[in-house]
Amino acid sequence: MQNNPPPRPASSPAARSARKPLQKRPTYSIEAVDNALLLLQLLRDGGTLRLKDAAEELGVAPSTAHRLLAMLVYRGFAIQDETRRYVPGPAMGVGPAGLSWSRLLRSLAQPHMELLSARLNETVNLMVRVGTKVRFLATVEGNNVLRIGDRQGTVMPADKTSGGKVMLAELEGPLIDQLFRSNNAEIGGDTIAAEDYPAFLRELDTIRANGFAANFEGTEEGVSALGMALHNRHGHVVGALSVATPATRFRKVFDAGLVPALRETCRQLEIDIAANPADAD
Repeated sequence: MQNNPPPRPASSPAARSARKPLQKRPTYSIEAVDNALLLLQLLRDGGTLRLKDAAEELGVAPSTAHRLLAMLVYRGFAIQDETRRYVPGPAMGVGPAGLSWSRLLRSLAQPHMELLSARLNETVNLMVRVGTKVRFLATVEGNNVLRIGDRQGTVMPADKTSGGKVMLAELEGPLIDQLFRSNNAEIGGDTIAAEDYPAFLRELDTIRANGFAANFEGTEEGVSALGMALHNRHGHVVGALSVATPATRFRKVFDAGLVPALRETCRQLEIDIAANPADAD
């Protein structure tokens, strides 16, 4: 007598789905992209990463791992500490901006940024503020051999960048205190030290009076920038434009009419923003 196994019960679609691999490797995978994403996972899960360990994990030469890590540093997903180890950068722990109108703002700003960059032959950035950080939505580079590169996608502290400071200057005092002197600020690592805070507030007063903010190598060595805020039709800040130059060239560009050129560009862009209202209005 033959013993046949009992028929398998029909499984539900949910049960069948549960047995499938969570993700299938794409047929045409891009190794460099996959390696960069693996490095992000290693940084996220381990908190620190040595170049040697990164190369071993990926199975690549240290020079290849170094190039990949350099791109993560460039985009703000990693930084190097004092021991030369790589640790998660500011972009790693920042969630989506949640700004449904950022694509529209970027589209409206692009032609104005291109005109201003061509006029000054310097790099122009568009950014928005999300809490204590700014996100660079778009960059138009100048044509000088020595120029500031693309910052699109980069996340930086708002209190250090010219565009961030000019947006902060339009906030009420209690909100600024909440961002930089509250318990939440301490938990998030955004606190401005008590001894430095009065000077920061005075700087915001000066920015408010001038209508622009400057950054002299505050975020990157050798880079200076000047930023102005962008407003919607109700006068609310929706972003900022900045012009970034090598620090050695900033004074020359400033004296050649940087402020009026940037101010006129912002004015023209604000006309387009008012004519194309978004949900942020």
